[in-house]
Amino acid sequence: MRLGVNIDHVATLRQARKTFEPSPLFAALIAQQAGAHQITLHLREDRRHIQEEDLELIKRAVHVPINLEMAPREDMKDIALRVKPNRVTLVPERREEVTTEGGLDVVELKEYLKEYLKGFGEAGIEVSLFIEADGSQVEASKEVGADAVELHTGAYANLFNAHLIEEAKKELLRLRQAGQRARSLGLRVYAGHGLTYKNTPMLVEALRDVVEELNVGHSIVSNALLWGMERAVEEFLNLLL
Repeated sequence: MRLGVNIDHVATLRQARKTFEPSPLFAALIAQQAGAHQITLHLREDRRHIQEEDLELIKRAVHVPINLEMAPREDMKDIALRVKPNRVTLVPERREEVTTEGGLDVVELKEYLKEYLKGFGEAGIEVSLFIEADGSQVEASKEVGADAVELHTGAYANLFNAHLIEEAKKELLRLRQAGQRARSLGLRVYAGHGLTYKNTPMLVEALRDVVEELNVGHSIVSNALLWGMERAVEEFLNLLL
């Protein structure tokens, strides 16, 4: 199982003072050196953390794949087609949320997304959709032309963190079934949201043969403040072995 390291919250700390440090670029380079398989960053409409310059610098300097999370907006598509990350992951976005909550409603947006996704393939950009572990969302993702889905693990993480282990196991089964359905349709399967050093081992054990990549941000960046980015990434990678 691969690890994508989301560096958004390095930029969150920087933007708290509107200064130049800590550097998301340096964080991405250290994460790469520590063994991260991918760097993930979310360019939001309100630019609350990652800036366009961060995306451009990281795309030029980092050698592992770049995964750009973004809302399915035309201005974001223009940026993606110009910068050409290796992957775009389309996510829902609301200004009032602290972080992305819930999956993209692909069923509701099906006709829009069919048109919106045109052009990414020709540019060599993989398209992943961040969705709930629901069969109808998986099937709609295939219908609109996505290459992959990223399953939203927030419900599982919340249940585990609340020590509701039996309920968490049921959510893992739901994630597994959605992942299996996606794979049967030819979609690649990733997962992420709310994952920590404590709740990841049980998820890995349950989904190792279904999910090929986890994307993790807040927990790694939080622990990097105490341990350093290199150790924080290495410790998380050890959970995926």
